Amino acid sequence: MDWYIISTKAKWEKKVAQELNNLGVHCYCPLITQVRQWSDRKKKTAVPLFNCCIFVQFPKETDRNIVFESSGVVRFLFWLGRPAKLHNDEINLIKEWLNDIQDKDARSTQFQIGDRKKLDSDLCKIKELISTKD
Repeated sequence: MDWYIISTKAKWEKKVAQELNNLGVHCYCPLITQVRQWSDRKKKTAVPLFNCCIFVQFPKETDRNIVFESSGVVRFLFWLGRPAKLHNDEINLIKEWLNDIQDKDARSTQFQIGDRKKLDSDLCKIKELISTKD
C-alpha cells in the first residue's frame, strides 16, 4: 500500500497524527529530538522532521476523506494533479535514517578552515567535506 502526504496546520503534526490514529487511520509522523533552550532551562523535545506534513495509509483509496474529520488537516499534497504518494520502501528509508541518527551522538564541533571530515553515512553521496571561509 502507498502512503499519502497530508498537509496540517502549523505545529499540529503530532496532534493530527494522534487524532487520526484514534479514527483508525494508519499514519506516520517522523519525529526528531532537539534540545530547546529557554532563559532558565534546556529541554529535549520531539519535533516533526517535516513541518506541516504527515504520512497516512488507507486500505482503500475511497477512504481518503476520513482524514478531514481531524480539524488540523488542511489538504492532501498533490503532484501532477493527483495526490502525492510514497512507497513503503521510501517510508522505511526515513525510519531507517532516523534510527541511524538517533543511535549516534550528534555533537557540534568547531572546524578550522581547511579541515577535512569524512562521512560514513550510506545515505549521502558526499563522502568528504572540506571547511572553507563563507
